[in-house]
Amino acid sequence: MRDFQLPGRSAVYARNGICATSHPLAAEAAVSILKQGGNAVDAAIAGAVLLGLAEPQMTGIGGDCFALISPAPGAEVVAVNGSGRAPKAAQAADLRARGLSTVPLYGPEAVTLPGAVDAFCTMSDRWGKLGLADSLAPAIAYMEEGVPVAPRVAFDWQADHGVLQGAARRHFLHDGRVPRVGDIFRLPGQAEVLRRIARDGRAGFYEGEVAEDMLATLQALGGLHEAEDFAATRCTIGAPISGQYQGRTLLEHAPNGQGVTAILLLNILRRFDIAALDPFGAERAHLEAEAAKLAYDARNRFLADADHMTKLDRLLSDDLADQLAALIDPKRAMAAPAELSEAVHKDTIYITVVDRDRMAVSLIYSIFHGFGSGIASEKFGILFQNRGAGFTLAEGHPNEMRGGARPMHTIIPAMLADGGRVTMPFGVMGGQYQPNGHARVMSNLTDFGMDPQSALDAPRSFATADGLELERGYRPEVRAALAEMGHDLREPASPIGGAQAILIHDSGVLEGASDPRKDGCAIGY
Repeated sequence: MRDFQLPGRSAVYARNGICATSHPLAAEAAVSILKQGGNAVDAAIAGAVLLGLAEPQMTGIGGDCFALISPAPGAEVVAVNGSGRAPKAAQAADLRARGLSTVPLYGPEAVTLPGAVDAFCTMSDRWGKLGLADSLAPAIAYMEEGVPVAPRVAFDWQADHGVLQGAARRHFLHDGRVPRVGDIFRLPGQAEVLRRIARDGRAGFYEGEVAEDMLATLQALGGLHEAEDFAATRCTIGAPISGQYQGRTLLEHAPNGQGVTAILLLNILRRFDIAALDPFGAERAHLEAEAAKLAYDARNRFLADADHMTKLDRLLSDDLADQLAALIDPKRAMAAPAELSEAVHKDTIYITVVDRDRMAVSLIYSIFHGFGSGIASEKFGILFQNRGAGFTLAEGHPNEMRGGARPMHTIIPAMLADGGRVTMPFGVMGGQYQPNGHARVMSNLTDFGMDPQSALDAPRSFATADGLELERGYRPEVRAALAEMGHDLREPASPIGGAQAILIHDSGVLEGASDPRKDGCAIGY
């Protein structure tokens, strides 16, 4: 239990349903769908799509999503991969011939096909109860009426708005000015798009006038996208991958997502007695940083589109974890792994919903960098992701850019299971940080017995190519000890990630937790 004399927030307890996400209006919209008789899938779609307006720098219908769905207690968990592919004509060789070593972040080359809309349509059709029109209704209303800009959103908007170009400046600025806290922000063009999706399903987005608007914008900038690329966009339905940590099961999305990185990181940490350490001390931060360097290096070498990846079993193996753990000096920091040949991974939103029947949804949804590619369609204002910058241009690499491939993706929803039963859908935002965040939350819960809200509140550290980032929550003596071990310490420019979780107690009571690093909250009924 938290100290009520110190700043903090209480978990939210409810019986009938809970949504936890990074903006309160989205959480409320999701819960309103539950009260209408919708299920967790209906509610998660409602909240997620609204976040494209409430947090436009993070997500939108021009982006991708991944979801884990537990249809009922004890049922097999389903993994929905709503990540888009590169245009058929895209080839790394063409970019290398232009003298490029990485995919340009803010050009049409980085724009992969938006996959989220097809995933939402598929989820609604297969597992929803109310139908897509009801799920999209809250977002349509808010897109027309507008929402007040929240504090963290305003902070990010100010930091990221410089990438906006062309029509995007008209759609995402107020007469060239960054919206301030409390300003009303609207996206009426996207309201019209959502009405068409509600009426016509995926065809309202991937065909007809909306698709033509997206195509015209991208092709005018030199994009290789064709109508056939949009029409062919389909999500993939499969099974999650899993790993064990101290007797508990972590469910993650299979590649092209980086969930395997979180499992590998925990497999390395299992080789050490983490529970015997101070949860906020130097020794734990050091071991986590060293394990993360090794796990992320493996990710960078091998992770790719499932069609081009051959090392998944190796990344999940105890043998690899043993080998990597043996490289860690408990007293001395190693050099950072090799520099990435693809863009550093950035921003996203996460939403989780559990309903009265205990269907659980863990969903993550993103346009990659702040405001994605910075390019928006002329008429409808659909902001395009720059996920194509997650490809490498290195010849022969499994994650090499190629036509029709999916890039290595950072957004990863997760679920915790105990005894074969899903007990906690959760996710950690923060792009690159996400596998490290999953491992830290798992360790906070399991090694240190924290409740979900405390596990999210706890200070974070993250080993990057530039040094070890430490949030201000770490004590001065811990910083000094880490510096003595050889870590190059950095204070992050913004909080490290965000997170949400819903714990499903054996009693049936739901416990929702939401990260104070964002504007959001958990809401239940």
